[in-house]
Amino acid sequence: MNDPDPQVRTRAADEWCAWEDTVISEEPNGTADVYSGRPPDAKLSFVRIATHYSSHGAWLEEGELLRDADRLAGIPGVLVHRRLDLAAPLDTAWELHRAWPDAELVVVDDAGHTGSDMMTERKRSALDSFAR
Repeated sequence: MNDPDPQVRTRAADEWCAWEDTVISEEPNGTADVYSGRPPDAKLSFVRIATHYSSHGAWLEEGELLRDADRLAGIPGVLVHRRLDLAAPLDTAWELHRAWPDAELVVVDDAGHTGSDMMTERKRSALDSFAR
């Protein structure tokens, strides 16, 4: 995404979006062109942001989140995760749930990366529980 040639950047963004679409299209609520169907500038922006965060490990040391999760003891949390998310596997949420003493893990069976109505309901329910 940093190549000086705009055609190289455009091709890279198109290929990244095609990969994302392939993964998403396999999910129950996924569509075939959710990323590729975006305007060219939006695709370039999306891929530039995604690759920037990914290449920097979200500014976390390897294993830092799980290693330091015990520091969250006494802080309640709800981890709402999608069972069918091919882009973000459930094992990551499961490991964080095990490492964070006061976290509840809610797994939404009918949702992939794009979510579902049930996913939205579970997130609202989690937020409402903290508002009380």
